[in-house]
Amino acid sequence: MIASIQTNSKKYKIDFTKPIDISIPLRAASTNVSAYYLEPPKIDPAIDDQGFSAQVSEGASVNFNNISFNPHAHGTHTECVGHITEDFYSVNENLKQFFFLAEVITVVVEKKEDDLVISKKQLQFALGNKKRKAVVIRTIPNTLDKLNKQYSHTNPPYLLEDAATYLREKGVEHLLVDLPSIDKEKDEGEWLAHNAFWNTNGKIRKHATITEFIYVQNFVEDGTYFLNLQIAPFENDATPSKPVLYQVITD
Repeated sequence: MIASIQTNSKKYKIDFTKPIDISIPLRAASTNVSAYYLEPPKIDPAIDDQGFSAQVSEGASVNFNNISFNPHAHGTHTECVGHITEDFYSVNENLKQFFFLAEVITVVVEKKEDDLVISKKQLQFALGNKKRKAVVIRTIPNTLDKLNKQYSHTNPPYLLEDAATYLREKGVEHLLVDLPSIDKEKDEGEWLAHNAFWNTNGKIRKHATITEFIYVQNFVEDGTYFLNLQIAPFENDATPSKPVLYQVITD
């Protein structure tokens, strides 16, 4: 299924039969990716008022599971400014479009004192003059352990404040990263990159989103794609999500 799309006075073609899923599945296992000091997700059969388990293997007519997880800590999720504000904002209410021209870039994280960071200079080099609604950042090294890594107390890489400001000023509305957060794990609650990207000291960008805990496989080349940002309709600051890329067809 080939689609022709026109945006910014330019036409693109994509093949809807060739999606590239960049989400990480959520599993009820100790090997599920995790951050922020929480126990693994739980997926358990509901127990009715008679004490019977809602599980076909136990004699029930259906499987009927309860699921317990935290969207920020347990996998691919998309969040809005409500993540860091006193006022409540729902990502489901504020994300109204789901298809964007995106750029996939690969960044080798830089050493800064005891931290590993993504700098403004790196993003400037990777993006150049390109104008994109969405930017997908893959960090190097890009190994399969990103699918089940336990990030708590590991001080993962993060974006510097000026890097997030640069993306905002460049017009990027949807930022996707293969890290548990765009901010430092333990930053005394400052959330510098989040605040910069959402512009909380000015006109708040309620429509802008940050998607964390993605995984971009190595076969995906840097370049221009279309992004379908699929979210679950939770009225919450964050929701599990399934971002899908479509490669632009070149003649």
